[in-house]
Amino acid sequence: IHGFYALSFREQPIFSTRAHVFQIDPNTKKNWVPTSKHAVTVSYFYDSTRNVYRIISLDGSKAIINSTITPNMTFTKTSQKFGQWADSRANTVYGLGFSSEHHLSKFAEKFQEFKEAARLAKEKSQEKMELTSTPSQESAGGDIQSPLTPESINGTDDERATPEVTQNSEPRAEPTQNALPFTH
Repeated sequence: IHGFYALSFREQPIFSTRAHVFQIDPNTKKNWVPTSKHAVTVSYFYDSTRNVYRIISLDGSKAIINSTITPNMTFTKTSQKFGQWADSRANTVYGLGFSSEHHLSKFAEKFQEFKEAARLAKEKSQEKMELTSTPSQESAGGDIQSPLTPESINGTDDERATPEVTQNSEPRAEPTQNALPFTH
């Protein structure tokens, strides 16, 4: 079993739709490469243990999307039926082709909703860390224990550096190497 896309019992799907999935070509950094031969289910999952939202899509048993939503991500509608977002930790840009403008709008609405929830969770986690960061609670090594997960702190500079893509234009995100699988 490949652990990077295995879903645990603590993660529950909270919204699903169907779309054709694409990734930016790592060589040209501007052409789309289809990662599914047909429309597949794309779902938002919520991990209540880590308070994390992910977008996951499987084509058979292969994970073609495994993207943790961070507060800095932006979902951009680039046409009436196509949208995209950059995932700096996966070092790629994902694109989704929908059957209708309504399906695209609903997916974009959920992306914004879960991005905001991720931002609030990160703020709450940081407040919790500040409240518990007293000298009496240091570990033997002197490091202050943090409730933050790697997902809540990784990738922020890269995601801010991703240029916005205007409607009907080629994606301009600049991944520097091939997409890397998550190692969760």
